[in-house]
Amino acid sequence: MATGASAGVDERADIVLAIASAVLFFIAFLINAAEISTNDTFTSTNIMLLGLMVLALQLAGVGSGWSARGRRR
Repeated sequence: MATGASAGVDERADIVLAIASAVLFFIAFLINAAEISTNDTFTSTNIMLLGLMVLALQLAGVGSGWSARGRRR
């Protein structure tokens, strides 16, 4: 469990990744619901998979605890 100043950094990194994945899911939903024709790269499935990747990175702990390492007194 993080304490002190590093706790705020951990929470912000988690929030940023969670918001990024939510935005990607929302964009994928809009493309699918509006039946927007896109090229093969930006299909709703590909954007949804990017959102799942960002969500998996968040659950794996990527982005949290970076500033707390190596700062012991």
